[in-house]
Amino acid sequence: MSQLFMFEKPLGLRDTLPDLYETKAQVQSTIAKEIKRWGYQFIETPALEYYETIGTASAILDWQLFKLLDHEGHTLVLRPEMTAPIARVAASKLLNEDQPLRLAYSANVYRAQQKEGGRPAEFKQIGVECIADDTVSADGEVIALLISALKETGIDTFQISIGHIRFVQEFFLQILGTEERANELTKFLYKKNYVGYREHVNSLSLSSIDKQRLLDFLKLRGSEEVIENAFALIENEKGKESILQLKNLWKTMVDYGMEKTLKFDLTLVSHMSYYTGILFEVYSDQVGSPIGNGGRYDLLLQKFGKNTGATGFALRLDRLLEAIGHTANSKPALCILFSEERRREAYQLGKEKRKQGLNVVLQDINGVKQIDACTSQYEDITFLIGKAGRESDK
Repeated sequence: MSQLFMFEKPLGLRDTLPDLYETKAQVQSTIAKEIKRWGYQFIETPALEYYETIGTASAILDWQLFKLLDHEGHTLVLRPEMTAPIARVAASKLLNEDQPLRLAYSANVYRAQQKEGGRPAEFKQIGVECIADDTVSADGEVIALLISALKETGIDTFQISIGHIRFVQEFFLQILGTEERANELTKFLYKKNYVGYREHVNSLSLSSIDKQRLLDFLKLRGSEEVIENAFALIENEKGKESILQLKNLWKTMVDYGMEKTLKFDLTLVSHMSYYTGILFEVYSDQVGSPIGNGGRYDLLLQKFGKNTGATGFALRLDRLLEAIGHTANSKPALCILFSEERRREAYQLGKEKRKQGLNVVLQDINGVKQIDACTSQYEDITFLIGKAGRESDK
């Protein structure tokens, strides 16, 4: 094991400096306000959970979990995502009458990274979960809320790609016959390796018609026309039911007046293995990876003893800030620079200015080596130096 440098941090962990922190706080507050306007209630869950519950229920790969032991020998994990912890809380404490729940969260999550990955091991998510509502209206609601929240942040352009994981599963099973062969082909979609997908299809022992259907599957991207094209490819009844759900979802989003930011991408799959139906990802031109994602997970709560469905979304604040593309000015509005004789006067003035809503720094002149360097840190500066009444300049 190599010796650590003095300022070295654990792999994937980052410091957040004042300007970025202020921007993150503002964006988080904006999104939280919009979420509350839609009737969702915020909750918190522990950063540490039992591996036997959240660790196994989560869709995050086992090697990405941060694990440790408590004093009784139980394996704990730092929460790798928020959906599973909220499912635990909902199933154990909130779903007594099986009425729809609208819950929200804003929390850091933790995922171990490999050295070559270059990805954060800790990042903040803000999102919602609509629990115990099996209707497509619930799927439409969380997508509409997502769009509304993003617009409130001032992000210029974004697009939401929508798919249906059950359609992909049923279509592949219909042609390939076994889950093993279907999963093998699905791996290319996870990696968005469409060249590898085509090569794999061409190598399969299938009729030319079935090979062409698998190749035509990659064309299922676009607007309303995708629905009819998908119907032409699928023969399985469960697969057709999935397409009908997407058709209903499109009508729902038209009713919201939010269809312009959407496109269908029926090749979309997710590394989050608990998704069972409609799923989606949010993209921005300025960021190479999704800034958010979500979908329906109708089996997750069964792991906690409740037979009900749910849907939701999570936004990555780090990627969203990158998409927004600017940082806030975190400089305090006013610095009052004072000498010993006028310290009490300075304290009183600072108190008054803070009551007016200003951010105020009180600085003893003897603690400043260079006045010019000090004044450049603040939007405004007031001098209270010397005897009262003799000097009070801005």
